[in-house]
Amino acid sequence: MAASSSAAAWSLSDALRDQIRAALSRFAVQAVHAPEGTPRAAVTLTVLDEGLGADVHGIAAPARWSDAAALLLTRRAAHLKRHAGQWALPGGRIEPGESPEQAALRELHEEVGLAPHRVQVLGRLDDYATRSGFVITPIVVWAGAVPALAPDANEVASTHRIPLTELLRPDAPLLDASEHSPHPVLRMPVGTSWIAAPTTALLYQFREVCLRGQATRVAHFDQPQFAWR
Repeated sequence: MAASSSAAAWSLSDALRDQIRAALSRFAVQAVHAPEGTPRAAVTLTVLDEGLGADVHGIAAPARWSDAAALLLTRRAAHLKRHAGQWALPGGRIEPGESPEQAALRELHEEVGLAPHRVQVLGRLDDYATRSGFVITPIVVWAGAVPALAPDANEVASTHRIPLTELLRPDAPLLDASEHSPHPVLRMPVGTSWIAAPTTALLYQFREVCLRGQATRVAHFDQPQFAWR
């Protein structure tokens, strides 16, 4: 059964945390079994409070600090060699000997200053194979109330707390025909702009599995060409 989509359902509460954990425990994760040597990465879908807002054009900032539930997104630093300036979830390459969870929590700490002991791992979503050759494992974590973040300027240009209600917009997702694939390119609207796959594929599956209780798959959705590199 789909979860409620009312705004009241998305306050940062124990009930929401338990709902997400239960949904992930029921979800049969699909792993990508890639050839040996394929680079692998892990990212976090971090649930925290909305705070003072998303700082995104088209999303109204709350009048005061808000405990509405949100997801943490970043903009990558402009000087980075790969995907500079693009929307991203905190994360990075899985190092030898690390589990995806360990890598995701390490990167979350390095990129935005959230230490592993400050968050709870709730579960995984499906692996996603990118056009740039990586296999990404998404880890859903609960951070709760976070008064401040400490982004690393070498990697992160800005941080954004996107309200969960934004993921549930009636115009989401956006599907575009692709000249290079029989599968559509997936986008998710955020404010007056949009986010592309691969990041948005993970956002969409988080919405479907964790918020709506639907076992929706996203591996087939394609990415726009600018994200292939």
